[in-house]
Amino acid sequence: MRVPRSLLIDLSPLRRSRDFRLLVGGEMVSVLGNQLTTVAVPFQVYQLTHSSLDVGLVSTTQLAPLIAGSLLAGSIADAIDRRRLLMVAQVLMALCSAGLAINADLGTALWPLFLLPALSAGFSGLDSAARSAIIPNMVQRSEVSTANAIFQSLFQFSQVAGPALAGLLLAGAGVRFVYWLDVAGFGVAFVAMFLMTPQPPQEGSQRPGVRSILEGLAFVRGRQAIQGAYLIDINAMVFGMPRALFPALAVARFGGGATTLGLLYAAPGAGALIGALTTGWVSRVQRQGRAVILAVIAWGAAIAGFGLVHWLPLALVLLAAAGCADVISAVFRSTIIQLAVPDGLRGRLAGLQIAVVTGGPRIGDLEAGSVATAFGDTFSVVSGGLACIAGALVLARALPGFRRQRVLGPGEGGPEGAWEVGSGPASTSGG
Repeated sequence: MRVPRSLLIDLSPLRRSRDFRLLVGGEMVSVLGNQLTTVAVPFQVYQLTHSSLDVGLVSTTQLAPLIAGSLLAGSIADAIDRRRLLMVAQVLMALCSAGLAINADLGTALWPLFLLPALSAGFSGLDSAARSAIIPNMVQRSEVSTANAIFQSLFQFSQVAGPALAGLLLAGAGVRFVYWLDVAGFGVAFVAMFLMTPQPPQEGSQRPGVRSILEGLAFVRGRQAIQGAYLIDINAMVFGMPRALFPALAVARFGGGATTLGLLYAAPGAGALIGALTTGWVSRVQRQGRAVILAVIAWGAAIAGFGLVHWLPLALVLLAAAGCADVISAVFRSTIIQLAVPDGLRGRLAGLQIAVVTGGPRIGDLEAGSVATAFGDTFSVVSGGLACIAGALVLARALPGFRRQRVLGPGEGGPEGAWEVGSGPASTSGG
């Protein structure tokens, strides 16, 4: 069946902008390599300890560096050359992956599998914040949303291809090769960003630091549309993200090994990729807060269903459905935040969003591993999915400004049909 062209992603920014092509190409190689390590580390930890709780703890140790790094990176990205910041981030993350490879070469110790991924998580905030801040300078203003959609597709492709490739490489070439391949990927990304034109900050930009970060955080206070976009994602990732259990489920429930593990990690990304490539319809949705709530409920239902099945193909379909719901939620959450935040604060709010999006799953790993240790894998997955649904309903009731949030379409926002954020009389989205 042929997909209507209006639903497919627009690639015209890649044709028009050389710098954008270099950024997309470099990030694709870097993110793909990083996905290999994302699978290799928990695989190696589970081999050493046979403990899902330890797998969850490895991810949890990344939480503090990730949040601190993302918040600081949002401040830095508004104050220095963003191209240079991207290059520094590639070097720092490559050093962490090289350390993992050397640890595997010399005889695996457990502590580097906790320390080095935590450092890399902190450095990744520099890359993410700089990339978010640099995109509007590389494409036309009318193409910014399209450029973001291209990156969303890139990330989802990497989450599909990376884990699947990691499973094959772990089963064949081994964990050391995977880590060194990740190092090579960061090297390719560094070269691509070196070839980009400089991206200096605007004149009069605020110096990075605590005061700058606090100003960004203060903006969120009292604005329910933004608060809801952050909190509902935390709810979904903390309660409905059972990836810490994937190594145990791959072996005990599905009777597989590294290849099955790779498929479990890849399935949500496969669904998200399909969702990202068919997002042409999202611009017609006005009640975006409600759309996020429905998408998160769909995510929780799919995860709860996954926890009940023992047939691998059906399990993969449910994980893919969850991934599709997640990417739809991500598109609408990003749009809500971008339209509700003034340009001068978007770098810092982007840093906060990065901390939420990437920090939530780390807490979720600990939650899933802890509950599984106490009550079993099935209870952990199913209860997490149901808790995710309950949390979405609670937030929908507690934050009416988020639930009623809407984007006014052409003809509704004045004589020129301007787009703006609104949520009826209870709106606290501000601007």
